[in-house]
Amino acid sequence: MSASQPQGKLPTLALAALGVVYGDIGTSPLYALKEVFGGAHHRVPITPENVLGILSVIFWSLMIVVSLKYVAFIMRANNKGEGGIMALMALALRPLSPDTKLRNTLVLLGLFGAALFYGDGIITPAISVLSAVEGLEVVTPAFKPYVLPISLITLIGLFMVQRRGTAAVGVLFGPIMVAWFLTLAVFGCISIAQNPAVLQALNPLYALTFLKNDPILGFFSLGATVLVLTGAEALYADMGHFGQKPIQYAWFGIVLPALLLNYFGQGALLLRDAKAIENPFYLLAPASLLLPMVILSTVATVIASQAVISGAFSVTQQAIQLGFSPRMEINHTSDQQIGQIYLPGINWTLLVAVVALAARRA
Repeated sequence: MSASQPQGKLPTLALAALGVVYGDIGTSPLYALKEVFGGAHHRVPITPENVLGILSVIFWSLMIVVSLKYVAFIMRANNKGEGGIMALMALALRPLSPDTKLRNTLVLLGLFGAALFYGDGIITPAISVLSAVEGLEVVTPAFKPYVLPISLITLIGLFMVQRRGTAAVGVLFGPIMVAWFLTLAVFGCISIAQNPAVLQALNPLYALTFLKNDPILGFFSLGATVLVLTGAEALYADMGHFGQKPIQYAWFGIVLPALLLNYFGQGALLLRDAKAIENPFYLLAPASLLLPMVILSTVATVIASQAVISGAFSVTQQAIQLGFSPRMEINHTSDQQIGQIYLPGINWTLLVAVVALAARRA
């Protein structure tokens, strides 16, 4: 089996990648700008200069960190088609002699990075699903007593479908995420059309000016602004499931444009009405479409968990191959894509940890 794909399979794999890889970073518009301007700590005052400055930081962060660093550059550093921190570590260790200080340091850094990714694999499903279900309270407070039970049922269902393989899961989730990204783009465009001056934020000088005028506030605001990048590591970690090209096509073809349009649409809304910070994402939509948006957002946020789950499978397989993890059962779920795997032990361990965290948070 090969890690490469026939050309005719690219559209299908790109669609599947939308449902598996981009759920995490694709749902960041739900909370990123709200956290920057309305968070509990170090909130940025809503002024035209600050809004344009933050939007400029977001734009260039997505372009440099995700588009350039991950999609265009780091994804070329694959280990026989596999990506992720363990694959990168394996490539870095190849030219080094055994038992050298540099080699041991790289191993420790690689294992530390893998541990952080496993942590993300626990936190993301628990927090995202709970947040999604809690959003149903916007429709009716009657859902409040059922938030935790609904969340737990949803989480269990999500982990149970993993055995079908990322291709099957991706094809199931892919069309939903297409609808999600198109919705982001449409509402963003409508808002931008009402205040096209927000496009000035494409100029990097706005980001530099914002950081220069108040370096301390600018520094702390980066802690919230980085939320737009959550899930970027999954692009690299999940490369073995779909290959490099499908992930790149999905990013540049739909994900990046949709995210930018929505972020700039929220910024345009804040320029028109600072009170919209209460929930700039939902306030982009007409009141009559609030319920469908809550439902779509709930589904999309649940799907966001898929990126880190499938990434955890890939990282574990690489750790086993490198001798840093005990051997465990690995099921190949595709006869065409070698990187599409399912690890029952990791799947059920993650489920237990995620359910425990969700119950504790609730």
